[in-house]
Amino acid sequence: MARFPYGASAAVMAGLAVASGAYLTARRTQKPRYDLRLWTFAKPHGDAYLKMLPDFLRKHPGVSVDIQVVAGEAVTSRLQAAFWSNLDVPDLAEVEISWAGSFFRGRLQSIGFRDLTERVHQTGLWARIVQARFAPYTTRGRIFGIPHDVHPVMLAYRRDLVEKLGIDVERLRTWDEFVEVGKRVTIPGKRFMMELPPAGISVLEVMLFQRSGGYFDAQGNCTLDNEIAVETMRYYAPLVAGKERIGNDLGGGQIFTRALEDGYYLFMVAPDWRTKVIEQDVPKVAGKMALMPLPAFYPGGRRTSTWGGTMIGITKRCADPDLAWELIMHLYLNKEALAEQFRNTNILPPARDLWDHPAYDEPRPFWSNQPLGRLYANLAPETPPQYTSPYIGLAKAKLSEALIACVRYYDQYGASGFGGFVRQQMARAAAEVRRQMRRNPYLHENT
Repeated sequence: MARFPYGASAAVMAGLAVASGAYLTARRTQKPRYDLRLWTFAKPHGDAYLKMLPDFLRKHPGVSVDIQVVAGEAVTSRLQAAFWSNLDVPDLAEVEISWAGSFFRGRLQSIGFRDLTERVHQTGLWARIVQARFAPYTTRGRIFGIPHDVHPVMLAYRRDLVEKLGIDVERLRTWDEFVEVGKRVTIPGKRFMMELPPAGISVLEVMLFQRSGGYFDAQGNCTLDNEIAVETMRYYAPLVAGKERIGNDLGGGQIFTRALEDGYYLFMVAPDWRTKVIEQDVPKVAGKMALMPLPAFYPGGRRTSTWGGTMIGITKRCADPDLAWELIMHLYLNKEALAEQFRNTNILPPARDLWDHPAYDEPRPFWSNQPLGRLYANLAPETPPQYTSPYIGLAKAKLSEALIACVRYYDQYGASGFGGFVRQQMARAAAEVRRQMRRNPYLHENT
């Protein structure tokens, strides 16, 4: 130690550093090794998979599987960093629908997930699953994720209050008919026909998808300024602005619970997963709620849409993609297990041949004894596609800005000049998205 050039204290510190490094290295080598590791961002998914896992392991003796719940956006940021930096990567990962496109930014060959296109077609999965659900997980014609869900949308409503007001839901076949009734029963500050956010884009998106619109088309071109998008904004903004608005939004959590209990909203958009949220958060309205299809934008038009979703993908670091595929099939297509999962979550699985299980025809007391599963299953085949892009996050942000501007304009000036203003705002939003897209040379490559 006396010969150490920086003195005894430095020698001790250096020794401790070496020892600590050796200890941490040893600990890393002692970490349990798994044949498959799966990340999911949703705790209900993780809980369900842990219940389904023993059956899979019995069929694969000696195989070990680790299922980790990685909170929120961390799944995306951690996974992207791992792909780019050659860090620790799971074998499988679930990604929320809004984030999926962020993984498709570069060349096809540089995407961190395995291309599943051939497997999907060769195994017959393409024919079994509602095909629109592959769209958000597809880029340049190649499929990189398997859909966990369909998430068809209906309207949930306070049946007791609607009946008391003399509203016949069977006659609310179009949005125009719905809006006319809404103008009659809405009392600003006390009661609104529908929960509609004037600043958030959740329901605006639902309407946009319902009309076969969206942020991008199947080729990845931005469509925020096409006629469907412009007309949807022109239709939506007056519903939440001006003297004849029929909708408002107070937010989530306890304030939503109170609003629904007090009848502040009569109707609200309800994808399948949200019905479970309502059951859990607003138990006092049990037996007073019911469901109906969305009104169509024109007679005979589509009466559903979609809101939310999840994919699962196999990463390129996975050493045994065949085993990983088997695990996906077990978790996503196990008929009995998914029927029980549906009873617990109200989430309809994406494969049509699973919907003949009795669970989907069971009457639900909370929903006025309606067969919740069958109602959603009947609409699911009409679920519209959501085409994605690496720039989906930017496109959503720009649509939000356009909505806020259009609502502000309509509040101040009403219908005068509103159509031109909407067109201007949507063109501005689309132009910014396209400007950023032009900087990416890989978006239209097939390699």
